[in-house]
Amino acid sequence: GDYLRVEGPTDLEFPADHGPHPDYQTEWWYYTGNLVAAEGEHFGYQLTLFRRALAPPASRAERESAWAADQVYMGHFALTDVARGRFQAFERFARGAAGLAGAQAAPYAVWLEDWRVEEVEPGVVRLQAAEEGLALDLTLTDRKGPIPQGERGYSPKGPEPGNASHYYSLTRLETSGTVQVGETGHQVGGLSWMDHEWSTSSLADDQVGWDWFSIQLDDGSELMVFQLRKEDGSIDPFSSGSFIDPSGDTRHLGRDDFEIRVDDNWRSPHTGATYPSRWTLSAPALDLTLEIEPRLADQELTLSYAYWEGAVRIEGERAGQAVQGVGYVEMTGYAGSMQGQF
Repeated sequence: GDYLRVEGPTDLEFPADHGPHPDYQTEWWYYTGNLVAAEGEHFGYQLTLFRRALAPPASRAERESAWAADQVYMGHFALTDVARGRFQAFERFARGAAGLAGAQAAPYAVWLEDWRVEEVEPGVVRLQAAEEGLALDLTLTDRKGPIPQGERGYSPKGPEPGNASHYYSLTRLETSGTVQVGETGHQVGGLSWMDHEWSTSSLADDQVGWDWFSIQLDDGSELMVFQLRKEDGSIDPFSSGSFIDPSGDTRHLGRDDFEIRVDDNWRSPHTGATYPSRWTLSAPALDLTLEIEPRLADQELTLSYAYWEGAVRIEGERAGQAVQGVGYVEMTGYAGSMQGQF
């Protein structure tokens, strides 16, 4: 009666796989984006909705109450306001019951109270979140469709069977709408990225965290890479990524196909953790070199656990041509191991 484990490739099916997979222990729907206001101000945002099962499938009892839940949802909402040098992050929890929180495949929706993403027409979703004077109301239009990560959406994270996730991304979501900061509403446009991942035990015993990069270049291509960090500071060979060309063709990247050099560090005044804060990412096989720099040094979320997740600016070269881009970086395990969190 245990949870299902991700043990190999299976073809992803849509729209079904946009929805929840409750027989796996952990799942997340992860939206990040870079937005520019009509006045030129830059914003970054993150809205992540996590599902965690409270009991394996076989031990779930049928219960009468509408409030009874075998799934709990957690949400993280963050806004980077570059012009004002402000980063704010919020967390919520709710039971997956009585309509408080949940997810569904068709029509697609995932929500935690009034933090909500829902399909408004095929390939278009509306994203809404508000907290303490900050609010987003955005329309995201998918330009490339789901991109399976790893082998057909099977993304191994370690050597043990089941140390893996099912994982796909929506890598180019044209975004427009409003960002409200206090009394001021900003009309914005830009690009968002969505990751959807589900698993039962993704981290191996000696892995403490990961560094994840999503990058959208102005030549119409995208790049996702992650590296898993071990307790001794080394990079796990299961680190990987993908490059998506402007037409949507995807090239898988193994551990040896890219290198991430740390060029600077930042020490958090909140947790005392030291995080990388500038990088050079090179992928010789793609003839690609990118300089990556946070738009604000402090984009650390200090919630149930502490991690850094923030908007970055990107410039570099691809095949001898200058490229620029936008992106997001997530760094976990610097302010304490992620073991047991996921």
